[in-house]
Amino acid sequence: MTNLEKYDQLFIKDLRVKKEDLEDLKYRGISTWDSMGHMDLVTDLEEVFDIHFNTADVMNFSSYEKGKEVMKKYGVMI
Repeated sequence: MTNLEKYDQLFIKDLRVKKEDLEDLKYRGISTWDSMGHMDLVTDLEEVFDIHFNTADVMNFSSYEKGKEVMKKYGVMI
């Protein structure tokens, strides 16, 4: 499984969305991406990709697309 597939699957599982909804997905843009959903997603991303986000990056992880940029800072190419 590629990094993009893993990334997508975590969004789909944690936020209960469809693959076709990912590109436009933004924090607080849907009911499941609230503060609790955000922390679930962040925790799962850290576990699957064996990384640890700093606080600023957790806060900056504000959309599906922005998340890709954040992941890149940790050496995870999506």
